[in-house]
Formats: sequence, C-alpha cells, structure tokens
Amino acid sequence: MDVTYYVAASLDGYIATPEGGTAWLKVFETGHEDYGYAAFYAGVDAVFMGSRTFEACLRFPRWPYADKPCWVFSSRRFERVPPGVTVVNETPAQLLARLESRWLKRAWLTGGGKLAASFAAQGLIREYVVSIMPVLLGRGVPLLDGISMPEELNLVDARRFANGVMQLRYSAG
Repeated sequence: MDVTYYVAASLDGYIATPEGGTAWLKVFETGHEDYGYAAFYAGVDAVFMGSRTFEACLRFPRWPYADKPCWVFSSRRFERVPPGVTVVNETPAQLLARLESRWLKRAWLTGGGKLAASFAAQGLIREYVVSIMPVLLGRGVPLLDGISMPEELNLVDARRFANGVMQLRYSAG
C-alpha cells in the first residue's frame, strides 16, 4: 500500500500549535481554493492518524472521513469511535502487513507529527505532499516529530498559490 503524508505546515515546520490547534489554518480556507485536496482525497482508500489528530477530528460537527476506513494508532481506549474507525495498538509496519491482502492501494497519513516520524523511520511513506503556509508559529507539533534518520527525497512538483501557499510534492527514495 502506498502511504502519502499530505499535510499543511507553517514555514517554520509546525503542523499544529503546542495544544494541537489548527485554527491558524482558517485564513487559508476559502471557497475558491482547496489546494488539490478534493482530488487527493478522492484518490485514497484509507486514512491513518494518531490519537491527538483523532481527538481533534472528534470535535468537528461530523466525522470528516465517514466514506473511508480509518485506522487510529493509539494504546488508549476511546469512549466514542465513529463507524469505520479502528483503533490499533501496533506499529505502522505491522498494520500495513496486516492490511496487505485488502483492496486498499493508497492511504493518507493525515497526522500527527510523531506518527509521521514513525512511518518515515520505517521507510513506509511513499509520497510527501506538504503545503507550506506563509505563517510562523514559533512552536508547536513538528511536521516530523522525532525523525531519527535522514531520508533523501525527490521533488516531483512545486505549486505556488496566489495567497503565498507553496505546495511541495516529494517521492521517497
């Protein structure tokens, strides 16, 4: 299964505030531009996320990934788990091996930074799509929190938007 880390980050490399907030992204959400999100989302078969991202999504008025199977990486138990969501306490490599026989071809790793670093450390991210937002947060949740080894990436595409957002797409290896 191909895993894509599709994420927005501040220019200084944070995907959320220290509390996990993403309200700073609201100024970039307009009805005019979705930064390729709809096409990307239509092309994925599954969603992967960490527990803090999951908790943030639970605060939305409705579950945003109701039409896709979703796996949440966590050792905790949650009081509320929407239909189609499976909470797993295993490594990314273990889950991908278990899902290998399914029809799933492409998964979206939506966050967070620690989970993304874990996927990257195991060489499991095939593509990185990072929208660099013209904002400096100063601190927060890093894009890859705790990455332990260098990985060379190949730039596939760079797209500049009128509001200053730069979307970079890299393939691994």
